[in-house]
Amino acid sequence: MKYYIIAGEASGDLHGSNLMKALQQQDVNAAFRFWGGDLMQGVGGTLVKHYKERQFMGFAEVITNLRKILSLIKFCKSDIETYQPDVIIFIDNSGFNLRIAKWAKEKNFKTHYYISPQVWASRASRVEKIKRDVDAMYVILPFEKEFYSTYNYDVHFVGHPLIDAIADRTQVDEYKFREQYELNSKPIIALLPGSRKQEITKMLGVMLSVVDDFSDYQFVIAGAPSQDYSFYKPFIKQNNVAFIANKTYDLLSVSTAALVTSGTATLETALFKVPQVVCYKANSISYQIAKRIITLKYISLVNLIMDREVVTELIQADLNTKRLKKELHNILDENQRIKFFIEYYDLEKKLGGKGASRKAAELIYQSLQTKHK
Repeated sequence: MKYYIIAGEASGDLHGSNLMKALQQQDVNAAFRFWGGDLMQGVGGTLVKHYKERQFMGFAEVITNLRKILSLIKFCKSDIETYQPDVIIFIDNSGFNLRIAKWAKEKNFKTHYYISPQVWASRASRVEKIKRDVDAMYVILPFEKEFYSTYNYDVHFVGHPLIDAIADRTQVDEYKFREQYELNSKPIIALLPGSRKQEITKMLGVMLSVVDDFSDYQFVIAGAPSQDYSFYKPFIKQNNVAFIANKTYDLLSVSTAALVTSGTATLETALFKVPQVVCYKANSISYQIAKRIITLKYISLVNLIMDREVVTELIQADLNTKRLKKELHNILDENQRIKFFIEYYDLEKKLGGKGASRKAAELIYQSLQTKHK
């Protein structure tokens, strides 16, 4: 079978690569053409466009780059028509993917979606478009199946792929890790400022502003695979700050606490059982627009899944040095650490067991087998 996969961002690349591996186990003749990143490229097939080429954060950034985005959409449609895949698999990245899905359905391509757009967060009217344009949806959050059922759309809950990604990784020897990256013996506080330049610029400065008040700890910036060290270097002014590129999971596995930009990283941090403060600050125009269309009580996946405040969220004006110091002191308290561990354990149970990529791959392949009979 010929699979055309469209993923965006580092997390989409990770989940896309694991789905591709699972599809290869189902289909020995699997051929891939995809939009993604280095991890997907490592599995095999043809990389059409790297996600680095289309990283736009927020409404304002999308508008200013609209011409480029429209050009990419046009190119993607042309590339799909040339390739003639048996199925198109969309991974998250709704702004781009839902536009392609509409066109693809009109052209009678088979359309599957792995990792739902966050329609439960805003613009729920998009569900009707998804029902029209997507043949099968595979969701990874437990509340999403119930959400879609209220719109009479039956979707498949396959569990969360991060469970597999974390469980299957090679364990880190902390001593060797510290030695390799020349870290001192102090407990580590991980800084996860995001993956896009816009969000790193907004987050990293305020995260680093608390360093001098925690001299008993070593701060380590988790560098995103999409950015070079040269981008981070101007932010680093204290001696007690280290930088490690593209080793976020290894870093979290040896960390005592973390300051984390809202997104998938909040869930990853929780699955490593690391106490965290969730940070979010956007372009002021983008934030004002978002406030008017997002209907959620929380912004972090941890709190959304648990439906209560497990981790503190510092949003926009609340994300300042004074408040961040206070919350960091709080999560470093030993009693709080025990509380986090218990809450995170409950969170992991809600996410289901291992095998999300395998379950999704089985369902996709089975549907294609039915089509070809």
